[in-house]
Amino acid sequence: MRFARAPATQQGYALRVSKTVLIVPGWGGSGEEHWQTLWQLEHGYRRVEQVDWERPDLETWLAPLEAEVNRAPSSVVLVAHSLGCALVAHYARRNPASLVAAALLVAPADVDSEMHTPDDVRCFSPLPMDRLPFPSVVVASRTDPYVRFARATEMANAWGARLVDVGRQGHINVDAGVGRWDAGFLLLEELLSG
Repeated sequence: MRFARAPATQQGYALRVSKTVLIVPGWGGSGEEHWQTLWQLEHGYRRVEQVDWERPDLETWLAPLEAEVNRAPSSVVLVAHSLGCALVAHYARRNPASLVAAALLVAPADVDSEMHTPDDVRCFSPLPMDRLPFPSVVVASRTDPYVRFARATEMANAWGARLVDVGRQGHINVDAGVGRWDAGFLLLEELLSG
């Protein structure tokens, strides 16, 4: 779905944006109260759907992401959470010339760490640490059980992404008390208008 907005500015002109926003959930698929789902419902964004959200498999999960990006009517902004961030990194390595214009990568799971992520996600390891071929923002919490903040910083640096430190917000999900997450939506708006 296209995202278009034309807010009035102090100078009296309007900003027009037309990009496809694609929600990329992580393991479990982001439930009904997750900010990804709330944004999708409120704004009509598209979502990458997986056959089995509980059994992640890199090859199986890449196919729907590739299909959704290729099906998009305009350039794409990816909004990924947790394992979805690792999926985006793998996608970017395999598709450096895709229609992806930008990515918001929230609470990236450290698929290389047996201390922080379960064995079920090890098929996403090793995590690509190549510079992403599109602008991106990594949003990380200092109390995320699935990644150390220092490791999230390494990811952002390797990917050439801007790092946003949200303090102590757990995994930036419902369990951490994060609802609609307006501050995150402002980051998305920046990517959409950039």
